[in-house]
Amino acid sequence: MQFSDLDLTKTYSYADYLKWQFEERVELIKGKIFKVSPAPNYAHQSISSDIHGFLWSFLRGKECKVFSAPFDVLLTLRSKDDQDITTVLQPDICVICDLSKTDKRGCVGAPDIIVEILSPGNNAKEMISKYEVYEQAGVREYWVVSPKYQSFVVNTLVDGKYQPSRQMTIGDTVTSTVLPGFSLSLSELFGTATEEE
Repeated sequence: MQFSDLDLTKTYSYADYLKWQFEERVELIKGKIFKVSPAPNYAHQSISSDIHGFLWSFLRGKECKVFSAPFDVLLTLRSKDDQDITTVLQPDICVICDLSKTDKRGCVGAPDIIVEILSPGNNAKEMISKYEVYEQAGVREYWVVSPKYQSFVVNTLVDGKYQPSRQMTIGDTVTSTVLPGFSLSLSELFGTATEEE
């Protein structure tokens, strides 16, 4: 089967996703297919690597673990049966503190933190859809990073709804309610990456 053989108007499940053998990487959001952007550029990968490194160093020896894409996150409001799962995402980075949510498939259920680093290929519909499913699934913090604008927003789940931080940039320090004691200097993060137009 080729990606072009898929009917993009249909709703698919994780059971369908497992059967696909084409080269394109895709995500499912509420059963709808979203093509993953082409290979990320230097700035995206540099920032992703640095955030992963900062989190890995902070979490070393602690109960939470950090994972980087490609790593499937399966979000479900019903059962954990493959047929019932209609949202399968590969966030750039996720932190999982309840490791019983992990299995051979990846993470089944909401990670504690998800980090998405914007790329030129991200579209507004995709980003709005991800915001909604992460909020609905109970992801405690959703970090959105823009290499182009050197900005960082932390969306914190409060009473089931995201409360966004102000837009942070160089000179600011990111902290986390999920990871007390963690801090990330945006001067250090953005100082090593340059966005290619």
